[in-house]
Amino acid sequence: MQRVLEDWKTAPIDERLRAALGFIEKLTLDPAAVTAADVAPLRAAGLPDEAIEDAIHASVLFTIYDRMADTLEFDI
Repeated sequence: MQRVLEDWKTAPIDERLRAALGFIEKLTLDPAAVTAADVAPLRAAGLPDEAIEDAIHASVLFTIYDRMADTLEFDI
């Protein structure tokens, strides 16, 4: 777990998780740049659409909560 937190790109994790983390990183840092082509590696790694949708929902909700906490100056 610690290695994933330090650097998920080189940590010994399942390729499906690595693909999902890469997608979530792009979705978080540059959401306007995310296209349908970004989903292809997730599907190629074996992630079903339901898992991709769950990852998107979790990422978006965390981003919203984090921005609200920053704006309202409270810890979550």
